[in-house]
This record gives sequence, C-alpha cells and structure tokens, in this order.
Amino acid sequence: MQGLIQRVKHAKVEINNQVVGEISQGILLLLGVEKHDDTQTADKLLHKVSNYRIFTDENDKMNLSLKDIKGELLVVSQFTLAADTKKGMRPSFSSAATPSQANELYEYFVDKAKELGLTIATGEFGADMQVSLCNDGPVTFNLSV
Repeated sequence: MQGLIQRVKHAKVEINNQVVGEISQGILLLLGVEKHDDTQTADKLLHKVSNYRIFTDENDKMNLSLKDIKGELLVVSQFTLAADTKKGMRPSFSSAATPSQANELYEYFVDKAKELGLTIATGEFGADMQVSLCNDGPVTFNLSV
C-alpha cells in the first residue's frame, strides 16, 4: 500500500465541477493499493498517516502529527501509485490490486480513519477527479508499509 501524503493549508476534490470532498489544514493522502495489501497493511498505513510528525511545533520543528493538531484528512484513491516505472517508457500496473480489492481496502481505510475520530473527506473511488491543494512547505512524503 502506497500513501503519498502532502501537508496542506487546504485541499479539495471535484468531480464534474462539483466539490465532493474538502479540508482545511491537514493532510491530503493519495492512496494506492497493491495486490498483496490487506486490512493489516491498511491499519499500519493509517497509524503512520495519523501519527507521522510533519507539522511544526512552537520551535518550528516537525514534531506534531495530524492527531496532535486536530487536522483534517482528505483521502483520494490513486491507482497510479501502484505503477512499476523501473523499465521502459510506459508504466506497468501488474502489481496493482484489482478494482474490487482496491475499493474494499480504500473503504476500510476511510472507515477506520473515521473510527479514530479524524475529520475526514474523500474523493470517489474510480472517478475522474480534479484535486486542488495548497501544499504547506511544500511538505510531501511517500509512505509505504
């Protein structure tokens, strides 16, 4: 499971010019699901996303997590994160989960994030989405578990 996180001032997802998910300060998570992923993988990634210390404290050091600042989380399914780009000039998606497996784990991840009490917004799995954000820093990390 791949998670590309970006610390944001705000972010939103639109489908057909309609906002379907929007957050203020927090994390935009682009979530890619691979064949070998399961609920344990999703749990590990959620723990990492919610506790990863990428927000600055009073000394301007990255010591605070999303939970610490009571930030918001925008989760967007991102099939292309599962791409193998090592060979050739075209990505291979052979390691990506099937759409049904990926959707199941995406929904599981979102439900578990809500159970943690996080303020969460989402895109729509499999939809053609436009994502807008104000990356704060910029701060971006690729998390794998």
